[in-house]
Amino acid sequence: MTRRQSFLLAALIALLIVTAKPQPVPAQTRVSVGVTETMETFNPYGDSVSLLYGIWCQVMGCLGTYDFDKGDYAGMLADRWEVKDPNTWIFYLRKDIRWHDGSPFTADDVVHSFNRVRSDPQSKQTQNIAPIASASAVDKYTVRFTTKKPTAPLLEYLFDRLIITNKAIYEKHGAEADRKFPIGAGPYKFKELIPGQRFVITKNLDYPGMKNLKQAPDEIVYRVMREDEQRVTALLNGEIQIAQFIPPHLRKRVESDSNAKATTVDAVEIMFLAMQPKPPFDKKEVRQAVCHAIDRDRIINTLLQGLAARLDGPIGPGQYGYDPNLKPKYDYNPEKARKLLAQAGYPNGVDVELQTPVGRYTLDKQINEAIAQMLNAAGFRAKLLTPEWATLWANVQAGKTPFYYMGRGSIVDPSVALSQYFETGGSPRIGYSNPKFDALLATERQTFEPAKRRKVLSEAMSLLTDDAPACFMWRHKMIYGMAKQIDYKPTPSGRIFGEDIRVLR
Repeated sequence: MTRRQSFLLAALIALLIVTAKPQPVPAQTRVSVGVTETMETFNPYGDSVSLLYGIWCQVMGCLGTYDFDKGDYAGMLADRWEVKDPNTWIFYLRKDIRWHDGSPFTADDVVHSFNRVRSDPQSKQTQNIAPIASASAVDKYTVRFTTKKPTAPLLEYLFDRLIITNKAIYEKHGAEADRKFPIGAGPYKFKELIPGQRFVITKNLDYPGMKNLKQAPDEIVYRVMREDEQRVTALLNGEIQIAQFIPPHLRKRVESDSNAKATTVDAVEIMFLAMQPKPPFDKKEVRQAVCHAIDRDRIINTLLQGLAARLDGPIGPGQYGYDPNLKPKYDYNPEKARKLLAQAGYPNGVDVELQTPVGRYTLDKQINEAIAQMLNAAGFRAKLLTPEWATLWANVQAGKTPFYYMGRGSIVDPSVALSQYFETGGSPRIGYSNPKFDALLATERQTFEPAKRRKVLSEAMSLLTDDAPACFMWRHKMIYGMAKQIDYKPTPSGRIFGEDIRVLR
């Protein structure tokens, strides 16, 4: 090669280097979600609300979840399970899971988590392990749960609810571990929690299968936004990409925006009016009068614009044990309500205070304004109270709220929810007690043959509907607003899993 040729070659190489385009680096994706629930504690066991169960299961990990597409329970940290005998359940753990610090996930962590739910002074999740007498590690990757009595719906107790935390970290740091070392084993990692404001998690590429989910968001920000207008405005301004629980009257505003869309999902959350058995609700006739006083169809067809399904019992179609012929059914009958009040000793009416959250559920305040008017038209003297959601929720959990509007979410099999709210000692939330109902629940839990169990469940729900410690109202058809670059199918449980979200680039 001549000197001139060498010079030209060097110049050509230099030109290629200068003009070569750098390989594009995929931008990190962040999806912000406007939510309405509480997020007040760093302790994964310190609250019992659907949103936090979903987030903690993504960060820490849970044994399993309910797959609504398949209509069955699916493993998460558990690979498989078996019922060894009616009191013994064996869970075989996945061997390819590691904690975010690289340490191995083992059966000891599951046993530790069970014990912590039971013994942590801040735990509000003891109802999730109530049927279990003990948990023990059979070997490094096998856990045995021994139930107090045969418990057919045990997966409903554990999956999506028993959050698994790290035994070694807790033993080293104690309660400080939750705030300072929130190291999980799930598909997302903890990044930030500002109580009452936001919870931020980031994708864990070391979790099996996550590298293949390239369109799953790298970061998810759950932002508390209880005002409907706030969530919709934030969505249309691009501040958030998913907005929970769009009220029906704001749906068109979302759909008319060129950068947003709306989709609906039939929620499995049941809405009800709870009545503690204290005067005047210690009398069954008063409770039944409440149920007859409310025109549920009118509320559904007007305020909710048809986007709800009436409940004539604790549960609806698609939920385990649903019986379309369940009796009794409460028709709208204000005259009958007046007669029941008179039978209860209140011929001239009775004062009641109805409490409702504001912004926690779809149109909760407006719905309860209508309910209060209906109660007044049927002989009650109803006063509507609207405390802050955090205050109301704390008081409900402590059994300090006599009459309130509430939802109970994530009900696939109703056994756990019925126990939590209505079985003697299930929780202080209502304080209802009926030995016949308790006996039926105990029987259905011990019945593993599905047809027989459904029959007993139906008997229990019929008794409960007649006794009316709660008026069962409806299940919402939830509207989610989202940016058009988001591909996401909301779950009936309201859980929002990052693995289900795709960010279209």
